[in-house]
Amino acid sequence: MNAQSPDTARLLPWTGTGGKPCYVVGNGSGHVSRTADKVEAVQLGMALELLDHADDLLEDDRSTEVQLRHVAAALTHSLRDVHRIARSRGLRLGMPDGCDEGGHPAGGGPVRLRP
Repeated sequence: MNAQSPDTARLLPWTGTGGKPCYVVGNGSGHVSRTADKVEAVQLGMALELLDHADDLLEDDRSTEVQLRHVAAALTHSLRDVHRIARSRGLRLGMPDGCDEGGHPAGGGPVRLRP
């Protein structure tokens, strides 16, 4: 990641008590930021492995309902992680035009990245 200003808040790839978002304030070079980078890398790697596993299950006619429900639950969990990483990185790049404060499309219109 590029160095940030010392007062930049970064959304971390984990949640706090009650599922609330966690942030670190700094320039992106501290211990918590480095740990967050490592956690994000692990989460993204696990998501890719999970996608491969899901593809295998879907191609296998012998996959059971229980197996498919389990992989669907795992994919849901992984997608939440990947979404949080994308939001964090997007917020650090600058809020896209057409997004609300949470980084979600406002009013259902198209999202345009700022130059």
